[in-house]
Amino acid sequence: MKIRPGILLCFFFCLLQMAAVAKPVQLTSFGDLMSALRQGYHVRAIVHYGDCKLLVDGKETKAPDAVGGMDIDVFEYFAKNSVRNAEAFLAFSHTSMINLKGYLYNYVKFKIYEDNRVEVTAQYAKTISYRKIMDETFYTTINDKSGKGALYLFCDM
Repeated sequence: MKIRPGILLCFFFCLLQMAAVAKPVQLTSFGDLMSALRQGYHVRAIVHYGDCKLLVDGKETKAPDAVGGMDIDVFEYFAKNSVRNAEAFLAFSHTSMINLKGYLYNYVKFKIYEDNRVEVTAQYAKTISYRKIMDETFYTTINDKSGKGALYLFCDM
């Protein structure tokens, strides 16, 4: 049986199209996250702030109904006891300039622990003086598809 080159080429382009529209896979644990990053996959973090516990100046406050996301491009992993830490964790952050009645730096840092706990620090700082004008810490866990956890992690495989 001889396969015509046109049919083979059509099949190849169909496969290529399917790969281009593949849906991201949700990662549901610290282990899944580290595995994906170690293999070089693109991972995106989406946090639903309204479902987090929010502390401002040490006091629990109602979290805003907001959603934020970032790609995990630059990160650091610290194994247990590597920097006097009781458990392993992954840290990554991003700063961007925003305009809220004047320009500010918007800094967001994620710290994800091996037991799936997540700490998100959000800060606004003045562009010239770097004086902090907002400092909030959100607490949650990695969403494991059971309805718990406000941090959703997605991997393009």
